[in-house]
Amino acid sequence: MSGVDVAFSLGSNMGDKAGAIRRALAVLEAAGIARELRCSPLYTTPPWGPVAQDSFVNACAVGTTGLDAFALLRRVKAAEVALGRVDGLRWGPRAIDVDILYRGEDAVEAPELTLPHRHMLERGFVLVPLADLVPGKVIRGVTVAEAAARVDRAGIERL
Repeated sequence: MSGVDVAFSLGSNMGDKAGAIRRALAVLEAAGIARELRCSPLYTTPPWGPVAQDSFVNACAVGTTGLDAFALLRRVKAAEVALGRVDGLRWGPRAIDVDILYRGEDAVEAPELTLPHRHMLERGFVLVPLADLVPGKVIRGVTVAEAAARVDRAGIERL
C-alpha cells in the first residue's frame, strides 16, 4: 500500500490532555487516516491566541497517508468530532485539536485548507515537537530545525 508522508500537530487543554493526544493518535491509525505514526514527546505549552485559558499539552506525529489532501482534512475533522471536539471560540479551549501540517510536497491554497499549514513556521508549540521527528524537513525553504531555533520557546517544556 503506497502513501505519502504526512505530519500532524495535536493539542489539548481540557480534561486529560495527554490522554486526549494518545486517543487521537490511536483514532488516526484505526480510522485509516495515517499509518506508521511516530509521535514526538509531549510538551506543556502556554495558550496561543487572545483567549485566556489553561495551558496545553502538544505533540506532533508523522506517518504516511493514502488520502488526498481534502479527504485527509474531512477525515481528520470527523476524528476530532469523534474525540469530543466541539465548535467554540476561535483559538479557545478545546478537548482536542488536530492540524495537518503537511502532506508530501503538496502546496494547497483553499479556503478550507492550506498546506503546508499557514502558521506552522511561527508557532513554537508546533516546531519544537516537530523538530524532534523531522529536523531536516524543508518547509517553505527552511528546515524545521532552523525554524524551531528561531521561534519563541517561552513556556514550552517537555513532559
